[in-house]
Amino acid sequence: MEEVKDDNTYKGFVERLTLGITRVLENLPGVLDVRFVEKPPAEKRCLLSWEQKNNCILPEDLRDFYLTTDGFMLAWNTKLENEVVPVGCMMINNVALLRPLIQSNVYSLPNAPTLDDLDFDDDLEESDGPEKPHFDFRSRIFELDPCNGNGKVCLVYKNCTSGVVAQQCEVWFLDRSLFWHYLTPSFTAYYRLMITHLGLPEWQYNFTPYGPSPQAKQWAALYQPLTFHDDSHPDAACEPFLNKLDPAEAFRGKAKPPTPKKKQAAQAPVSGGSTAKAQGVSGRHSGTKR
Repeated sequence: MEEVKDDNTYKGFVERLTLGITRVLENLPGVLDVRFVEKPPAEKRCLLSWEQKNNCILPEDLRDFYLTTDGFMLAWNTKLENEVVPVGCMMINNVALLRPLIQSNVYSLPNAPTLDDLDFDDDLEESDGPEKPHFDFRSRIFELDPCNGNGKVCLVYKNCTSGVVAQQCEVWFLDRSLFWHYLTPSFTAYYRLMITHLGLPEWQYNFTPYGPSPQAKQWAALYQPLTFHDDSHPDAACEPFLNKLDPAEAFRGKAKPPTPKKKQAAQAPVSGGSTAKAQGVSGRHSGTKR
């Protein structure tokens, strides 16, 4: 009985932590192997040590998150033509991996370019939208999600001063070309955004001017019917488009075309009928002559 109670308690904990997304994924067509990695909560002394080391105050929502689970990992696969393909991945680094965004050791050579060289002058920055982070001392940047190599989701403290504790932070996306894109003003908003997008590949690129790759758009159209919309074919009633495509049918292998059957030669008309018809015509002609 205790094992059953503990199992129900764990399921309830996962349900609340993932906002019920595990049930949603398991009911989607073609989705399998929904894996949630359970992690113990972080210790308070680890959070205090992180704040003292980095001279930053963790936001209250992120602190509560780490005191519940030290990181987050949920992944799921799909099956295409009897082959398991990894698709979705939602990840948030633990406290130990919440490290400052640093550059490679290659750039530590003399006269080598640095990330600071990528910062433009304030006069050249766009006035629309929030101020973008800087790679120099003006911003303190920490990596939240490596995005499977497609960029980095970062916790950014802006307008920092040396020796002063930073308190206000935002969540930004750094793409592979090292351009910044604003995501959310808080960790809670980003967490909900991540859950909503099901951890699909390159979902962060929906908040960039160029968007995700065509393959990522196909995954989004298939597995994200409530939030993904194609503006090229708007619904006349302005209702959300629900994709009812079944991947078992959509990605089935091409069937061989059936061999065409040979057409049977048409039977020649019976000669008796034609002769009778000819005789009838000649009889009518002979009757007129009489």
